[in-house]
Amino acid sequence: MPSPDSLELASAYLSHLAQERRLSPLTCESYARDITVLLKFAQDTPLDQLQIHHIRRFTAQLHGSGFSGRSLARILSAWRGFYKYLARDHGCGCNPCSGVRAPKSPRPLPHMLSPDEAAQLLELSVNDDLMALRDKAMFELCYSSGLRLAELTGLKPEDLNLSDGTARVTGKGDRTRIVPVGTQATQAVQQWMKQRESLVRPGANALFLSRYGKNISRRSIAQRLKIQAMRQGVNVNVHPHILRHSFASHVLQSSGDLRAVQEMLGHSSISTTQIYTHLDFQHLSKVYDAAHPRARKKKER
Repeated sequence: MPSPDSLELASAYLSHLAQERRLSPLTCESYARDITVLLKFAQDTPLDQLQIHHIRRFTAQLHGSGFSGRSLARILSAWRGFYKYLARDHGCGCNPCSGVRAPKSPRPLPHMLSPDEAAQLLELSVNDDLMALRDKAMFELCYSSGLRLAELTGLKPEDLNLSDGTARVTGKGDRTRIVPVGTQATQAVQQWMKQRESLVRPGANALFLSRYGKNISRRSIAQRLKIQAMRQGVNVNVHPHILRHSFASHVLQSSGDLRAVQEMLGHSSISTTQIYTHLDFQHLSKVYDAAHPRARKKKER
């Protein structure tokens, strides 16, 4: 059982993340899970008495139980941040996580839809169905602009400038960026906004609403997307983030402009965006073979 002092320090740190650093609720939840793991391992040992060999043993136990290198790297990062806070605000003399590295694991490529699958998914007949009208607007906008799920639910009507074909999005770390909105997404959102006012209830300020006029939840969006994929016969595990991955890959495949895709996705590091360069290597190889003078095969005589 973690000591009361350790629990109090963890609570203070999570409050610091939420109130002073203003991290998103989802990010704070992730930190809370990782810190809870540390406290369970530490048991009644005070945090300032943990040494590097303890952290290495904890990491080895997690790895042995099936945690990937990537998950362990995230957990260790959370622990290091916790100890930096303890050193700064609570006089903790050392950071036992310094120097501990997670085992490397292959970086998985994100799943994505082909352009044909994306078009098939978005062929949504709305008729007079208000919820179908909303769903089409949500999915078109998500794919058109490469939005994260939290960014989609955080959009407000005033964030859109449809006459200019842009939207103002608040991403990770409260960073704001302007993203393009395509023609089909613009048309779908305009149709939804004409009907939105008849549904909205007091306190609801999001662009997309539930059938009861409240701000729609992330869970509801994910469920509606899965239902739409099944209806359209898209035999892929479709979730909102797959639309973001598909957006990035399709734009990069067509333009080759990695920096532009980085900007549109809101990635702070281009190395995060570079993963999309590996998704369609076969396509790039065909382009190379057709374009490079030294790669062209001689015609048979």
